[in-house]
Amino acid sequence: MGALRARGWTPSMVRDLLGEPDAQGRSPFYGPAVPTRMYAIGRVETAEGTEEFARSLAAAARRSAAAREAAARRRREVLDRIAAEPVEVPRLSRDELAEQAVRHRNRRDRERAWDRPDHVPRPAVAATTDAAALARWQVDYLRHRLTGYDALLDGLYGSAGRTEAAQLLRERIHDAIARTYPELAAECRRRLAER
Repeated sequence: MGALRARGWTPSMVRDLLGEPDAQGRSPFYGPAVPTRMYAIGRVETAEGTEEFARSLAAAARRSAAAREAAARRRREVLDRIAAEPVEVPRLSRDELAEQAVRHRNRRDRERAWDRPDHVPRPAVAATTDAAALARWQVDYLRHRLTGYDALLDGLYGSAGRTEAAQLLRERIHDAIARTYPELAAECRRRLAER
């Protein structure tokens, strides 16, 4: 089927215009579990010379173009929605943000022990945590609080535009965190640079 697909054939065109294969062989990738259908080149070329093949090929091209246009439209709509959506970061006092971030970090550390039996939770305390670690935890906590914005990516499952949309959303969220908490701007830039 791969060779036929390269020539413009779709599975329905093969079924309708060629019918049963001339022979079956072993799949080079899956062995005997998935037999490969083989068609005589003469029969394929004869079918390709028919008006029915030309109509089917044109219809397949139209469907493919329509699908690409629909995907591009969905991508543009999602990117526009992400760009327009205001990102509201919760405003907490410095001490409250530190306490919430440490609590969030400690909860995630305990959860990690459920998945990894060799992990021993080590509870942290805001007062004794170094500034770089605390900044990481604070950005983690705020990002977790903003996961509702991930719903803006709906409609882009498995599509090429999802990566671009996710990056734009990540940038908008980290920019909003940095504007709300300027002391976390360096950590936000670091995270974006890592990606």
